[in-house]
Amino acid sequence: MARLTHFDAEGHAHMVDVSEKAVTDRRAIAESAVRMRPETLALVTEGRARKGDVLGVARLAGIMGAKRCADLIPLCHPLPITKVSVDLTPDESLPGVRIRAEVRTTGQTGVEMEALTAASVAALTVYDMLKAAEKSMEIVATRVVLKEGGKSGRYEA
Repeated sequence: MARLTHFDAEGHAHMVDVSEKAVTDRRAIAESAVRMRPETLALVTEGRARKGDVLGVARLAGIMGAKRCADLIPLCHPLPITKVSVDLTPDESLPGVRIRAEVRTTGQTGVEMEALTAASVAALTVYDMLKAAEKSMEIVATRVVLKEGGKSGRYEA
């Protein structure tokens, strides 16, 4: 089993020293989804949600979430993010909203946590914007689907 790098020899949590790692282009893509009733999804697709533009607000929230990742996850390094995009797509077959977040940087550590945070915050925002209509929505399938850059190379789900 691989050694967990966020623990020292005594088992104490610590921030990983990345100062000796090579600076490379890094990219990560994460997904999430919010499952809801078809009538709740219709509020989104027809622009009838009481709080306003659900997808637009959730997109901005996801971008902001990626930028604040190091403030939320204790051992994440603050990173100079060079790109964040968050795409939200209504999907009647779910039914609900599918979320895809992409984050890029050039640095010494990856941006998987930033991409996961972006997707998660966007999903939480969709829930917040629609909870008056449906409290039973589910946030599902949050995961990293692509990671590129660094010593470990490419990962694709």
